[in-house]
Amino acid sequence: MASSFQTMENLKISGRSLARLDKKRCMARNASLFCPDDTSERRSQRTKDFKEVEKPFTRPCLERSTGFKFRSLKLVLAIIICGTFLMLCFSPSVYQSDHFPHSGSGSRFANVGWIWEKTAADLRYISHLDINWTEISKIINDITNKGGQLNIFLLNFNATEINNWQQLSHSAETKSLNLEHADRSITWEVLYPEWIDEEEETEVPVCPSLPEPKFPKHFKPDLVAVKLPCNRSSEWSRDVARLHLQLSAAKIAANFLEGQQPVHVLFVTECFPIPNLFICKERVMRNGNMWLYKPELRTLREKLQLPAGSCELALPLKATVLPQPKPGLRVAYATILHSAHVYVCGAITAAQSIRQAGSTRDLVILVDESISKYHRGGLEAAGWKIRTIQRIRNPKAEQDAYNEWNYSKFRLWQLTDYDKIIFIDADLLILRDIDFLFSMPEITATGNNATLFNSGVMVVEPSNCTFELLMEHINEIQSYNGGDQGYLNEIFTWWHRIPKHMNFLKHFWVGDEEERKEMKTRLFGADPPILYVLHYLGQKPWLCFRDYDCNWNNEILLEFASDVAHKRWWKVHDAMPEGLQKFCLLRSKQKASLEWDRRQAEKANFKDGHWKRKITDPRLKVCVDDFCFWESMLWHWGETNWTDDSTPPPKPKALKAALPGL
Repeated sequence: MASSFQTMENLKISGRSLARLDKKRCMARNASLFCPDDTSERRSQRTKDFKEVEKPFTRPCLERSTGFKFRSLKLVLAIIICGTFLMLCFSPSVYQSDHFPHSGSGSRFANVGWIWEKTAADLRYISHLDINWTEISKIINDITNKGGQLNIFLLNFNATEINNWQQLSHSAETKSLNLEHADRSITWEVLYPEWIDEEEETEVPVCPSLPEPKFPKHFKPDLVAVKLPCNRSSEWSRDVARLHLQLSAAKIAANFLEGQQPVHVLFVTECFPIPNLFICKERVMRNGNMWLYKPELRTLREKLQLPAGSCELALPLKATVLPQPKPGLRVAYATILHSAHVYVCGAITAAQSIRQAGSTRDLVILVDESISKYHRGGLEAAGWKIRTIQRIRNPKAEQDAYNEWNYSKFRLWQLTDYDKIIFIDADLLILRDIDFLFSMPEITATGNNATLFNSGVMVVEPSNCTFELLMEHINEIQSYNGGDQGYLNEIFTWWHRIPKHMNFLKHFWVGDEEERKEMKTRLFGADPPILYVLHYLGQKPWLCFRDYDCNWNNEILLEFASDVAHKRWWKVHDAMPEGLQKFCLLRSKQKASLEWDRRQAEKANFKDGHWKRKITDPRLKVCVDDFCFWESMLWHWGETNWTDDSTPPPKPKALKAALPGL
């Protein structure tokens, strides 16, 4: 027993010795780390020698560890301080108080309470634009000199900038407003979807809510100042934060209708504000990045009653009562012809359709020098008031391309003897009176594709300064389709959706089901009409034989073919006086072109069989050209298919710069 006990004691001692040896090796290899302790070893049994060996290793280990902790803590504190400083300097302030005390020290750290309320800046709302404080001072003095103490609301300025405002306006009452930022799920595509359920067959479209600005209702401001972001590296004009801030400024200003004192709105931004929300006619001053407006508050409030985007209809399809334009408003329908006479017949028929629908409003047509005196006479006889213009060249178009001169549409904004214009393309019919659109703001239109509107029918508010804005960016802005519609969509990104029945396209989309095609066909022919406007795409009815839609004979135009819609156009044509119908006669070259397409359809054996029909159109036997033997043109026709004159009209002088008048 004694021997066994001694053996066990020796094993314990050997085990403790091995543990000490392992611990020494650990400390020797990892002197900078905390070293593990042998928890199984009782301190009372440690020898003095072990303690003396342990101390030289353990103390440096703990000291270095403590130093590491301290350095890490200092680094974390330094990061927090730097982050706080940067947020203070560059983040828009969301701190709200009734009155900021004036400070003579000009401290950059005034009003920092907001830092603890919002832990992270929203980069969508931040603008790093340097502010011209000298110009701000002039604006404050100009408004102050018009009487009384100045009340100022500030939106989206950071704490340093707010402090600068206070230093510049010692006698003013300055309030920084709180604006909750829009949810990140609200994108431009959400506000401007390509399609919504206009008929409300499965759902009622509803726009998402943008947070409302918070401001004291009893405190009327003389000036609402807003700093807007402008990220030119992306689509800055389709920026939700930028839209949100401008709508908020408008809501603040429009809230104070009562009283004689006007409300000014100042935007600090390098990109132009929304031109149809704060219109340039109401702009008091523009100097560099400063845009000062004195808006008509009642009109501004009316605009704010509309949805924030095209995610809802601005005018419900099933509205029982349609709005009416204000009495005394100067309004007109307008269209434009340039570079060729081929649309003269279309414009004459469009004018007749407006009258047949019941409107008595003015009809104004812009024409250039290429439209002959003869054709102008027909347009005037149809009811159009002629305005001669110099056409505007699209600088990004190729010479003689279809879109070379379509920026001439910008001339609409120079019709300043009218308050509002309903622009219509010359290739459509008005089937029902649309005078109620004169009550809608600029730009009111139907949706096109993606987030864009269709400019074939749109409400315009003429203004020379808007025309100047369009011309100012003509070399800078890239049109998505190379034409005026794409350009206008880059300028007017804030637009108001109306039902597609008010600009219904004669078009069967690829993939349309038979049920969908039948529905469209019923709409084309409904009597009394259901559609307000029918827009003819593809080959135009007056350029076809009246017997059937000639789009059937061209493979690439089949999606535009509809005999029912074709017949509808000819019904309006036949109701016109005979003196106007002669402007829709066919040229010899067009007759040859139609016969060529018919032969190609026959050769390809198109299954619709329209090419088999005998042509009875009396225009086939009427010649309006010096050369009438059009059949001979087919002998050497080749693959070319054209519809213009055999002798092109003289080209008018091109416009290379903005002109003061029409």
